[in-house]
Amino acid sequence: MRFPLFATAACAAALVAQAAHADDGDAATVSSVTVTAPSSIANLADAPNTVSTVTAEQLDRTVNVVTPEDALRYVPNVLIRQRHIGDTQSPITTRTSGVGASARSLLFVDGILVSALIGNNNTSASPKWGLINPDAIARVDVLNGPFSAAYAGNAIGSVVAFVTRMPSRLEAHAEIQGASQSFSRYGDNRDFATGRFAADIGDRMAPFAFRLSYNHLDSHAQPLTYVTATVPGAASTTGTPVTGAFSDANRSGQPIQVLGAGGLEHQVQDNVSGRLTWDLTPSVTAAYTFGLFLNDDRSIVHSYLRDAAGNPVYAGGLNIAGRFYSVAAGGFSNGVYHLDEAELAQGLSLSSHTGGAFDYDLILTGFDYLKSHQRTPTTALPGGFTGGAGSDAELDGTSWLTFDGDGRWRPAETQTVMFGLHGDSYLLDSPKYALADWLAAAPGALQTLSKGQTHTWALWAQDVWAVTPQIKLTLGGRYEWWRAEKGRNISASPPLNAHQPDLSDQAFSPKAVLAWTPREGWTLKASLAIANRFPTVSELYQAITTGPVLSVPDPNLKPERALSSELSAQKDWSSGSLRVSLFDERIRNALISQSGQLAGSTVNFVQNIDRTRATGVEVVADQRDVLIKGLELSGWVTYLDTGIEKDAGFAAAVGRRLPQLPRWRGALVATWSPTDRLDVTLAARYADRMFATIDNSDHYANTYQGFGAFFVADAHVRYKLNDHLAVGVGVDNLNDRSYVLFHPFPQRTVLVDLKYSY
Repeated sequence: MRFPLFATAACAAALVAQAAHADDGDAATVSSVTVTAPSSIANLADAPNTVSTVTAEQLDRTVNVVTPEDALRYVPNVLIRQRHIGDTQSPITTRTSGVGASARSLLFVDGILVSALIGNNNTSASPKWGLINPDAIARVDVLNGPFSAAYAGNAIGSVVAFVTRMPSRLEAHAEIQGASQSFSRYGDNRDFATGRFAADIGDRMAPFAFRLSYNHLDSHAQPLTYVTATVPGAASTTGTPVTGAFSDANRSGQPIQVLGAGGLEHQVQDNVSGRLTWDLTPSVTAAYTFGLFLNDDRSIVHSYLRDAAGNPVYAGGLNIAGRFYSVAAGGFSNGVYHLDEAELAQGLSLSSHTGGAFDYDLILTGFDYLKSHQRTPTTALPGGFTGGAGSDAELDGTSWLTFDGDGRWRPAETQTVMFGLHGDSYLLDSPKYALADWLAAAPGALQTLSKGQTHTWALWAQDVWAVTPQIKLTLGGRYEWWRAEKGRNISASPPLNAHQPDLSDQAFSPKAVLAWTPREGWTLKASLAIANRFPTVSELYQAITTGPVLSVPDPNLKPERALSSELSAQKDWSSGSLRVSLFDERIRNALISQSGQLAGSTVNFVQNIDRTRATGVEVVADQRDVLIKGLELSGWVTYLDTGIEKDAGFAAAVGRRLPQLPRWRGALVATWSPTDRLDVTLAARYADRMFATIDNSDHYANTYQGFGAFFVADAHVRYKLNDHLAVGVGVDNLNDRSYVLFHPFPQRTVLVDLKYSY
């Protein structure tokens, strides 16, 4: 399974050998990272970070793209936890943070923040991918680490910036896609289909330009959850005899019975997005960007249990293989739900691009949950399928606003001074209501409420100075003022009605990057930065039930403070590049969910962990025309060592690895283009096993809620029938690997698409 790692290492070794024989010449000037975009509102110009870039042309040639998450599939150290096509709970992992740390990365689309910084989890706080039309992507840039002062402390892990395409003339595109996944695990052995249609049109008319896009997705998911029961120690004749359960073990190695599957989602999604620009002068552009996302998600369950008459069984006192099990109504009914969502993201910007002594960017963005209702039955199945009592969890009114005013002053040819003002406000409003009939009734009595706000103001400055033609120094700093207020937690049962304390804090985050180009094509870089990531609303106001007691364990969480460093060496030549990076991250007061004592019980909740560390080495390489003309090879491999150095709240975690992070991971992509019309790609991805728990007590990885190793191969073929029409065929998970990253992930999926471009 380590094939992609060895192959990547072999590729890197070959590139090193080629670089050694390249004509380096004499010492040359330092080359800056320049990102071309409609405007610089994404703050990527002169970014001192290590940057990975994927263009639309590369995506068309190499990746089976159905959703925007697919654009990042082979980017170094990025894993999107996309459980199925169209998944709305897909957080970004980074070099040093796993799928449960969504607030340690920032996702922008044309400068609009679509990271849901209302939380730090892989559910409600996942980025809003549905607002991005994959056919409108022009490029994606991924910045590693918090080394730019332009970004908040949430950039501890990475910044991902999507730039959409703006036309220079009349253009139109249309695409039809179909996918079929063959899935087999326990009692499920069937195919799950997905269909997609997308279209866009754009034009430029003198000072005006526009692009309008539409995307429709109809997706069926494999099981996302399983209903399980721990095997009792004693035999029994009590309970209704049933058959059909599957014997397995949970992630701690305890014997379990798998009773059935849940979370079989059918999602129908529609996305309308666009961008309009107006050149007020030849050097000043105003823009309006928007995205509207609609999601109708209906989930069902599949019970493997059958009574003597062959009828499915969902709850009650059951006898399985001579042992008694009490299966609660919620075991299966929680996997049945209807989710109805409408989300709107908008952005207004004004940008100057004179290229002279001074330029600026002003951008105001907003995101609103216009509607978010998840209705779930509380009545035992099968009765709950047709109605009965239930609950309605809402996010209506949850929103955020951001403002950025940035300037770039160039006092000399060798110096650029950047500075800015940032403001943001996040509002969480999350009530849950009782329903007399979960299928049709209006919301009834309030059951629970979590509510609160956070606000941040920041000033930042960054000086990029070419000290000599070979040495470039970037110094910067960011000062932030943060406040949390109006925290409220309500529960009907167990009873709770708490007004949480207002909090305020402030912090300074210095940054420094030194780049040296000793010879033509070589860049050596040393980076050091501090980042402060303040708690999100849902981290502060988490409500935990322990028996008859409901409480908020710590509404006074401290911000986590990261010290990040990186040493990198990069060699570029005419047909390829090679980069080796050593990186280290040390966090104080890390905000991680872990076990702790609450009201006399041991439960999991977000706590400050005193000290954590993550140290690794990353090798990234690419080469064109390998052995034969038209064959491209690219890949990366990372080794990561992590540890918890101090944890006053949970001694068993000290010395253990950080959860959800593999020790080894990598990818290899080979693309052959024998003609201008044909591209053939074979790719592979690998990660070794991870731990789900902070004390690494989950010894069995390839089971529901475990984090198993995986080696997955993909294939993609694109053929251009003519200048306007292209057909594609691909297979994701070509080797049909069955693996689990808490949830079971998709197995072999065949995709076809037809795309027209004018």
